[in-house]
Amino acid sequence: MAPVTNARVLFSAIPKGYPIPGETTVYDTTQTIDLENVPLNGGILIKVLILSVDPYMRGRLRAPEVKSYSPPFTLGEPMAGGGIGVVLRSELAGVAAGAHVRGSLPHQQYVVAPGLTMLEVLERDPRLPWSVYIGVAGMPGETSYMGWREYSRAKQGEVAFVTAGAGPVGSMVIQIAKQDGLKVIASAGSEEKVAFMKKIGADVAFNYKTTDTRAVLEKEGPVDVYWDNVGGDTLDAAMQFASNHARFIECGQISGYNTGPQPMKNPTLIVSKSLSINGFIVGNLYPKYKAEFAAEVVPRLARGEYKFTEDVTRGLDRLGDALLAVLKGENTGKAVVVVAEE
Repeated sequence: MAPVTNARVLFSAIPKGYPIPGETTVYDTTQTIDLENVPLNGGILIKVLILSVDPYMRGRLRAPEVKSYSPPFTLGEPMAGGGIGVVLRSELAGVAAGAHVRGSLPHQQYVVAPGLTMLEVLERDPRLPWSVYIGVAGMPGETSYMGWREYSRAKQGEVAFVTAGAGPVGSMVIQIAKQDGLKVIASAGSEEKVAFMKKIGADVAFNYKTTDTRAVLEKEGPVDVYWDNVGGDTLDAAMQFASNHARFIECGQISGYNTGPQPMKNPTLIVSKSLSINGFIVGNLYPKYKAEFAAEVVPRLARGEYKFTEDVTRGLDRLGDALLAVLKGENTGKAVVVVAEE
């Protein structure tokens, strides 16, 4: 077989604000690969099927000297992130051709991986599509479940406020909080998203673009558990209308990812209200909760007990557009890019 194109999405330039498809992220078709003869050197050849597009990726579009919890992408090289692929050839013991793997994959069509350091062999419940395993049955769902179990200290009858409540993380938090017997206030940025939050059980759902967040919290609070995906002024509002000893779970602050963070307006509320604030990286919670998540949450997803939505983009060439949409809040569910069919 003659070599075939191995298209890639390259990190081409450090963005000053939002990443610009075609400038910050560039779809490149100059590389080829001989699928039958490319050396594996004891590894595996993977055909990439689906890639996850997540807000945290914006933080990796940075200069190498800027330190953070995850390494920056390398300029001129493919970006990378959560994904699922099928093994075409294997020289790795215990991994056969036809097996599916999940983990960190370069944003390209084919990958030669030396082993399973950043990957795991994945078995799929036939009731769920593969894409769910990089969504609510994968890292975003794990983030919701593990962060809530570790930090919420939730009690029946309390009030939770969940931001970005229509996304893959926030929507799972809403459902878990309702399962635990809490009243849930949830916000998102469109009427379509508000309708979805109500459908999955939010007691109070509102569009923060058209409704005053503080007015809602003053009426429906005080807030005992705040799940923060956005930061900025919404974090200040949650602190203003928090109960004494409220728990703040800091999952993300997307409002500042492209424009820079906004300082807290009244951090003395942390003291005066005895607030507990916990930030977390989900990977640090895997040893404690990963088996529990697989045993409890994934079967419930397969039975339809947890609801979810997906925003599917087809074609690796549109990955930059999908990332921009996520960072602007324009996606309507878990953003995934279908690179290829099996």
